[in-house]
Amino acid sequence: MSTFVNDTVNVMSRELKPVWREPMAVVFAMIQPLVFLGLFAPLLPEMATGSALQWFVPGIVAMTALMGASFTGANLMEEMQSGSHERQLVSPLGRPALLVGRALKEVVPMLMQVAIIVAVVTPFSFDLHLPGVLVAALVLSLFSIGVGALSFALALASKGQDWMFWTIQQTLLFPTLLTAGVLLPVDGAPRWLEVVSMLNPMTYVVDATRALFAGAWPADVVLQGVAGAAVVAALGLVVGVRAMRRSS
Repeated sequence: MSTFVNDTVNVMSRELKPVWREPMAVVFAMIQPLVFLGLFAPLLPEMATGSALQWFVPGIVAMTALMGASFTGANLMEEMQSGSHERQLVSPLGRPALLVGRALKEVVPMLMQVAIIVAVVTPFSFDLHLPGVLVAALVLSLFSIGVGALSFALALASKGQDWMFWTIQQTLLFPTLLTAGVLLPVDGAPRWLEVVSMLNPMTYVVDATRALFAGAWPADVVLQGVAGAAVVAALGLVVGVRAMRRSS
């Protein structure tokens, strides 16, 4: 176990070096979420509970977590093409640690992006409830780990075929966002869409994030969000570790 932990920390530290060297890359990756905020937020009607930003911003934060983590498999594909990944496979590092360390790395840029978004919207009629934001960040961290691991597994399965990775990633990305109610509420949607939404773990993560950002602590909603994030994390790590063990 100590070897696994040490290997995981070493892999995570290696993966974080580009983030520390070029922190502006995290900002550039947020252009699309910030554009969504700038274009969609003014179109939203005022809500009975307050500013529409209180509803919209948590969805954008969850979208940022999903998009950022789902793109990370592309970095692994570049390493596979350069031969760097193969050299790591024959190193003393354990293969599970290679996957888990990469997945854990996704938490850091996600937290940086959450902090930037909150800092940007707070002056614009957004009520900041810091304890709730911090707990929501923990839930999103768990979610990001799972999505990142699934992205790495997809990259390993798409070895040498970039088009396969991007086709599957893009095909799954936006339906996941829309059925989770990130941009528009699913309430009142056709029955089949409501069923798909209920089967989407991200739906519960988004609901919990919205409640926590609003300063509310409904136990059932928060626990469902934690459970949804845990399911994604467990699935991602199991599938990712299995794919890494079989990688060659």
